[in-house]
This record gives sequence, structure tokens and C-alpha cells, in this order.
Amino acid sequence: MLILGMLLSLTNAYSVWGAGEESERPNVILILTDDQGYGDVGFHGNKQLKTPNLDRMAKDGIELTRFYCSPVCAPTRASLMTGRYFYRTGVVHTSRGGAKMQGNEITLAELLKQAGYKTGIFGKWHLGDNYPMRPEDQGFEETLIHKGGGIGQSPDQPNSYFDSRLWKNGKRIQADGYCTDVFFQAAIEFMEQQKQEQQPFFVYLPTNAPHTPLEIDRSYWEPYQKMGLNETTARVYGMVQNLDENVGKLMVWLKKQDLLNNTIVIFLGDNGPQQKRFTDGLRGRKSWVYEGGIRVPFVAQWPGHFQGGSKSDQIAAHIDLLPTLLSLTKTPRPASLALDGIDLTALLSKKKTKLPERSLFFQVHRGLRPQRYQNTAVVTQRYKLVGYPGTFGDENLMQQAEPVLELYDVSIDPGEATNLMQSKPETAVALRQQYEDWFTEVQKTRNFTPGTIIVDKEKEDPSVLCRYQDGSYFQGVSQGWMVQIKNAGLYQVQIHRNAMQKPGKLFVNWRGQQTHEYLQANEVSAEFELSAGTGMLDIWFQVDGEDRVYPANNSTLGDVTLKQIK
Repeated sequence: MLILGMLLSLTNAYSVWGAGEESERPNVILILTDDQGYGDVGFHGNKQLKTPNLDRMAKDGIELTRFYCSPVCAPTRASLMTGRYFYRTGVVHTSRGGAKMQGNEITLAELLKQAGYKTGIFGKWHLGDNYPMRPEDQGFEETLIHKGGGIGQSPDQPNSYFDSRLWKNGKRIQADGYCTDVFFQAAIEFMEQQKQEQQPFFVYLPTNAPHTPLEIDRSYWEPYQKMGLNETTARVYGMVQNLDENVGKLMVWLKKQDLLNNTIVIFLGDNGPQQKRFTDGLRGRKSWVYEGGIRVPFVAQWPGHFQGGSKSDQIAAHIDLLPTLLSLTKTPRPASLALDGIDLTALLSKKKTKLPERSLFFQVHRGLRPQRYQNTAVVTQRYKLVGYPGTFGDENLMQQAEPVLELYDVSIDPGEATNLMQSKPETAVALRQQYEDWFTEVQKTRNFTPGTIIVDKEKEDPSVLCRYQDGSYFQGVSQGWMVQIKNAGLYQVQIHRNAMQKPGKLFVNWRGQQTHEYLQANEVSAEFELSAGTGMLDIWFQVDGEDRVYPANNSTLGDVTLKQIK
């Protein structure tokens, strides 16, 4: 959702464009892969995985060897889109109400759109499936996405990586082909149109691969299994190889269209690998704050601007991409827009080889109320403080009076083998104070409050409320959805009952007022009067004579479709 007062100046600044000005502003392609860790590329020493196109991109571009993201996906995506730590944006974790970015966050897509760029997303959004949190609400003019956290997860079940059910500009479609191929081809078609219209473009390509389920044609994964790899790793590598082929097709297309020299292409992963495999010696994987969970491959290519084949070991992170791309595209930053990231332009162009000393902060765990120190890390150019490592999934962590902390010199110990807490107490104390200050500061922004779904038939009709992905959970139990009902009226409430086929009651609890309607065995919906306002909306079906069932798994049981009819 745009904050018009902040962005009006951008509209005025770019209301009239000359052909020369337009051609000088580079296109931007941002490729973000899902669960592709630091070791899941050939150019990081993986001798078994074939990624010739990504290897060539690293050779032709600049690699940041110490680039960091959050240890799981939605937090990374929130920081990537906003240039801010995800705790400021309303995103808390990845599901159960924790992956809903506040609609009034200003995104990279909104800023570039206001500056005259055509914007498109092709792949995984994972920052909210309802108004005002959808990509089309956040600056993207062309959208081809799946919902939720992955293809095959709720609310889009059943689904497959092959011939996937996707959403194109808000409408459900049936795609033809493998999902990664579909996303890249759609992106190319979008860019072809912008080239014809002489419009600069921003393409966001957040693939679902190589996230689970590990679906890929046998021709991709069987050769890796024959090399002696287990089937899980073979499937992941097959998915990455397919992705690499698509990167190659993209680069060939850019060259053929004479766009290569005027297009910034950035490739990175969103977090570490989900499964145990090659990490180039880094400890941990997805959800961990050890290096293997948060250090990801990063390559940026822009011929004539970024020095090919160069590397930098300066620490950088997802929060830096928005300010960097604003600088590279000459897009003004609204004065009131507070960012956590810094501009990496001088580093990427090799005008500077060192960045100012700073600390980067990472933390994420299940539950809607973050706890200090749980599954957290503070990273500097030399040292790293880790708090309660490996506790991502623990919603009931019993914290000690003195937190469990570890300290590493990652400049010489990237595998985090030697804990320096006893030998470097002064460093630990200093980093601990930095963390305390950071946690207090990000909490002030929104007090970790996720985005609110706005039920408004003028913006989204109907509203589909996914219980697992977007419902609010406490101690593993669904409490309903935090929503704003824009208009009072009569609503049709339809619920996914799945195997609960016996007669019973459909309950609606809205802002503390509970009502119900009887449903026969073959009925799934009823009509309810709902008042306008904001609050917790809880809807459930209960079989006669049985206790209420609280769905907790990643399924569509309990999902609700809400449609205003009067």
C-alpha cells in the first residue's frame, strides 16, 4: 500500500522522461532462490553440483563472500523488499500468523514503480496473501505467484511443481510445465513487452526451488544419485541444476536483446540449506543462526560498472539491497523513509574496498512474541555473538537468568569451532549491549505486530483466510484471524471441513460476540451479519456431540472464504 505523502515527490520527479534519461537508468533483475545455501553452487567448491551459468555469472560479476540473510524465508523477503529489519515490518516468522507484512511498509517495488519502472514478480512472495499485503498491493504491476510458503502448502492444496496452480494478476491459472521454467519464461515475456515499450523494468524472480517438496524430473536427479549422493541431495541438486539452466537462458536472452550492459542482475539465496549437505565447511543450516544458516551465495553483475571476477569479504546483508538499488537506479529515497541497510554501490563498483564498521543482527523463532536472545546472532567484520543457537522451533523456551551465549572469531574460524566466551569477555559484553539496544529499538517500531487482513470487497472479493499460514496462533493453538471488516453487512462464510462431514455447527466469534448456524452433512457455508471494525475473527466448525478440533498442521482444514453479499 502506498503512502502517498511520502511518494508524491517521486511521481513529480519522473513525470516527464527524456529518451536519453530513460536509457541511462539500468533495468534490475533480482533472483532469489529458496533454501539454496552457501555450498549449493559450483563456485563455492562444490565438485558434484553443476552450476556453469551461475559460475560464469560469478566470474563476470562481483561476489560478496560474506553476504547474510535471515535463517528462514519470510523474514529475509521482508528485509529484502524494505531495507529494514523484518521485526520492524510486521513479519515475525514464516507461518501461523507470523508472515504478514504490514501494508503500509514501503517496498522496493513501490519506489521503483513511482520512479517510472515497470515492476513484476514471478515466484514466491510469502509476505501475506490478503489485501493490503499482496504483491499487487505493494508495488508490483505484473504478478505470477504461488500463495503461502511454498507450492503444495496451504492454502493452495493440492498442488505440484509440475503444471502448478498459480495466481496471475490475482486470478488463478493452471500453468503448463515445471514451476521454475514457468517463472523464468513469464519474466522474459514481461521484459520483452517492456523493451518494446522502451520502459525500464524491475523483475523480482524469487523461485520456489529448491524448497521442499523436492519435485524435479528424474533426468535431473538420477545422475546425481548415480554419483553416490542420497536421493534427497540428488533431488536438491537436480532442482538447482534446472534453476542454473534458466539463469543461462535468461543471460542469453539479455545478450540477444542487447540489454546485458544496461541490466543489473543479482543472484542470492534466502537462507541456508534445509537438509544436511555440503556447506563449504560452514556450521548449521536453515533456521540456525550459525554461518551455514545465514550466510548465502551472492553475485551481482553489471558489465562496465561492476568489476568482473572480483570478490569482497566485507559483511553485507539483505537490508542493504534496497538502498543500493535506489542508488544504482538514481531513484530518490523519501526523506521520511527510515532504513537499516546501507548503500553498497561503492563496494560493488570497487570505488571502495572497505565499508564502515558496523554490526548486523539476526533473530527468528516460532511464536508471535519474540524473546530476547532466542536463536539470535550479532555479526561484525571479525566477531560473532550467538544466542541460544538451535532454538528456532521452541515456542516455550525456558530462558536462564544469564542467556546461553557463544562467541566466535569468524574472520579466522568460519566453521565456528572455537567458542571465545571465556577468552574474550569484553568483546562478548560489547556485542551483548549492541544486541540489547537493537532489540529494544526494533520492538519500538511496531511492537512485533503482524499485518492486519482488511476484508473489503472493493479490494479483494472474496477474502480467503488460511488458518495455518495467516491465522494467529498461541502455544500452537489457532485463535482466529486479526482482521479489519471494512463494511458492515451480511457475509457468506464458507469453511473447509475436509473429513469432518457429520452435521454440526458453524461458529463465528467476532470481537467477542459468538453466533452459530447449523450445517447438514453436505453443507459448508452459512450467512452471518458482521459489524465493521478491527479485531480477532474466529470461525470454526464443530461436529455435534464432539469437542472443537484445533487444526495445527499445514493443511486447508479450517480455511475460510468470506464474501460480503449485502
